[in-house]
Amino acid sequence: MVRHPLTPEQIEAGRRLGALLRHARAERDLAEVAQAAGISPETLRKIETGRLPSPGFGTIVRLGEALDVPVQDLAATWRGGELPLEAAS
Repeated sequence: MVRHPLTPEQIEAGRRLGALLRHARAERDLAEVAQAAGISPETLRKIETGRLPSPGFGTIVRLGEALDVPVQDLAATWRGGELPLEAAS
């Protein structure tokens, strides 16, 4: 299967999602959160920095659970909605 390049909009959506996840992680150790989500610390680092702008759905669900962020908030952020108030500050 050929994978098409991501559009600039998809890349920006990944950056927004990564910023929300980074904010939600706050002072928690990156390796601890990655382990709780069942992913490698490097994968989490790439998602948070926008270098992995389209992570798998299961990965996002597990990160949301590990960080106590509802999937609806993650989806809204990816779509370009406003960040939840606590994430915007």
